[in-house]
Amino acid sequence: MTVASQRSQPGQRRAGAGAGPAGRAGRGGAALAALTYGVLVLFGAGQGLVGAFVYAVGPSPLMAACLDAVIFSTCLFGGWGMRSALGALAPAVGWFGVTFWLASGTSGGSVVITATSAGEWFLFGGALAAAAGFVIGFARWSRPGGRP
Repeated sequence: MTVASQRSQPGQRRAGAGAGPAGRAGRGGAALAALTYGVLVLFGAGQGLVGAFVYAVGPSPLMAACLDAVIFSTCLFGGWGMRSALGALAPAVGWFGVTFWLASGTSGGSVVITATSAGEWFLFGGALAAAAGFVIGFARWSRPGGRP
């Protein structure tokens, strides 16, 4: 069978055709995608954890603004790498969970992320950066009309 005759038969699919956005097919591809999304959530959580302890290093809001740019980039690259809006959302979910947990007070009244200008830049700027990364990822990699 020639390549031209393979194209003319509508009932046949070539190997690898329709394998999804990353070119993977089957259970192994779905498991790898789920694992990758999980790693993106953990990566975002790790950025929030590290950022909560270093946001005040150096000039007041400078480090916090740099950390905001890092979570924005992570969301964008997560969406780009997975070619899906969920790839952009996954690191944002991890970041939000960890940072807002660390910013909430304990029964003893202590917090990790304080209400200083650097802390507010880190929390609110990071929230806006993560949301912007997701919105851009959603606009770029969402599938309108439910098409695969």
